[in-house]
Amino acid sequence: MKALKFILLVIFFSFISKASFSQETKRIQIEYTGFLISNESKNKGAKVFVRDNTQQIHIIHDGINMFCDKAIYYEDDDFIEAFSNVKMQQGDSINMNAKYVEYSGKTKLAFASGDVVLTEPQSVLTTDTLFFDRIKQQAFYKSKGKVVRDSSGTITSQIGRYYMQNKKYQFVKDVVLVNPEYTLETNRLDFHTESGNAFMFGPSTIVGETSTIYCERGFYDTKNDTGHFIKNSRIDYDSRIIEGDSLYFDRNKSFASATNNIKVTDTLNKSVIKGHYAEVFREKDSVFITKRALAITIQENDSLYLHSDKIMVTGKPEHRITRAYYNAKIYKSDLSGKADSIHADHKTGITQFINLSRFSSSDAFTKKRKPVLWNLGNQMSGDTIQLISNPETEELDSLKVFYDAFLISRDTIGESDGYNQVKGRQLIGLFKNNELYNVDIIKNAEKIYYSRDDKNELVGIDKSKSGLINIKITDNVIEEIRLMQQIDGSLSPESEFPESARKFRGFDWRDDERPKNVEDLFSDDPPLNLPVIKGLDDYIPQEEFFDEDMLKRIEDAKDKTDSKKENKAARNLPKRINTNRLSPKRSVKKVKKSTKKAAKNDR
Repeated sequence: MKALKFILLVIFFSFISKASFSQETKRIQIEYTGFLISNESKNKGAKVFVRDNTQQIHIIHDGINMFCDKAIYYEDDDFIEAFSNVKMQQGDSINMNAKYVEYSGKTKLAFASGDVVLTEPQSVLTTDTLFFDRIKQQAFYKSKGKVVRDSSGTITSQIGRYYMQNKKYQFVKDVVLVNPEYTLETNRLDFHTESGNAFMFGPSTIVGETSTIYCERGFYDTKNDTGHFIKNSRIDYDSRIIEGDSLYFDRNKSFASATNNIKVTDTLNKSVIKGHYAEVFREKDSVFITKRALAITIQENDSLYLHSDKIMVTGKPEHRITRAYYNAKIYKSDLSGKADSIHADHKTGITQFINLSRFSSSDAFTKKRKPVLWNLGNQMSGDTIQLISNPETEELDSLKVFYDAFLISRDTIGESDGYNQVKGRQLIGLFKNNELYNVDIIKNAEKIYYSRDDKNELVGIDKSKSGLINIKITDNVIEEIRLMQQIDGSLSPESEFPESARKFRGFDWRDDERPKNVEDLFSDDPPLNLPVIKGLDDYIPQEEFFDEDMLKRIEDAKDKTDSKKENKAARNLPKRINTNRLSPKRSVKKVKKSTKKAAKNDR
């Protein structure tokens, strides 16, 4: 029994000895002292070391190595001050140089000032003053700093924090990233050194040689020059402005895409394109947009609206071409139209309404897909329609209808459901003040016309054939129809004109398809299901880990870096700094109070 007690006592004292040794190894150690100057009465127990001619003073503590020309060690508080050419190393990856460093072995908290340089494998941080918390593995500055990264450029900010375990910087206030290709400015920036990914919070701009990007929350890959921007995002591309809920940008490909509530403004050609998905290729000078695509040509008195499943705009600003295909429609207060595809050349002023051959004759909707144009009360249709306008005045000049041309206007005076009709191989119309005033029907021309006298009394129904028919129109009313090279024709009383003969073969009055306002352009669109933009997480202010007294020392540290005062300090030993500010014994309430205040200021 006594032997067992003896063994237990040996184990107990052995454990106590090892624990004491372990505790001892966690204290600051002076590995190389140089010259020791002892003046404990003046420095309250501090030991002063000055380097010799062979090497600097070497200090170690729990995985760090520190070198300096002069050191003051407060042994009771396990606290050290290092002066002149201070080098601090943590492992193989973190190195810090400064003119002056304070370090507490109890809190593992360091404060550096005077040309501070913190180096890690991916970047170099320089600042005037820096705090280093070894427990949290975080470095912090609030006196302006600069981070240099070869592949990404240089980042400056008023406040910065480096998370060593995550290899991430967090920059706050007056953040500027300068790269040879662009300059990024923002309020807050999270930057990951290994990936080169940057996250922007608050109003942010990226200005390059050919583009300017704005957003209030965004992501940018500085290695691959790609970005994703949300919240009031916008890209300025030469003469185009791209806006949307979500924007993607690839600088190398000069490419941008946008999703949801998109608006592309052409400032040179005074046009706007809207939709919910778009792609922009700058080098090709093209824009592709779909999902409720709408192109607006802004005119002085009356804008022209173009809608289709898809819209593509290509060409240089001086020669833009717009292509709208699949169920394309246009609307203007005095003109509207519909076709499978609409092709507009803005330089020549020619707009073509095309019936796509992809539809077979057996398609039930083939007839409805024939191009049709409405000008006030007149409906014109055919296999292909060309609408020609003056590019300078933006007024309608003429129109051409090719193959199976058909002009219909309703006889609104009489009580009967009658229609004036003219058809032929080709139709050529002329406009004045955007109103159709002259129409020529060429080859195989035929007409059905409700003829009236001066009192608008119906005289009869005229049905004739001719090689050429000329029509004069005033105030949207047909005033005169002249037949050239008349072949045959007759004027019959309405009562003697059979109902079955009052419409030509192929007659199709399509007024129910006519867009009467902008909203009508979307009347037969399928339901729109927009994707949900997940976006980026909100900015979360990081908890401050220094109290106000510590932050005040940033200003006080400037005195220590002044060369004259430093020389004076070498002659007259400096007063001992209140180490309680680095001590774990400081008031918990004070720390919490200052932490909340600092977090509030960050918000």
